[in-house]
Amino acid sequence: MKQFKVYGSGCSNCVKTAELIAQAAAEQGEEIALEKVTDMKSIALAGVMKTPGVGLDGRIIHFGSVPTPELVRSWFA
Repeated sequence: MKQFKVYGSGCSNCVKTAELIAQAAAEQGEEIALEKVTDMKSIALAGVMKTPGVGLDGRIIHFGSVPTPELVRSWFA
């Protein structure tokens, strides 16, 4: 099971990012764990300098914008 974390304050871009990940997982038939990290200290410690950020299995794979649906789908390849 893939472990995703969405880093951000809970803004609309962060919510959209989490929705895109959940939707792509459902389309692929993948079971995932999806956690939203809103604590600013935790976000900074993870190395996310601009939100929203996305972590996958313990490493940051995207930050600074809402990822495209195509990019999100590639995380399940």
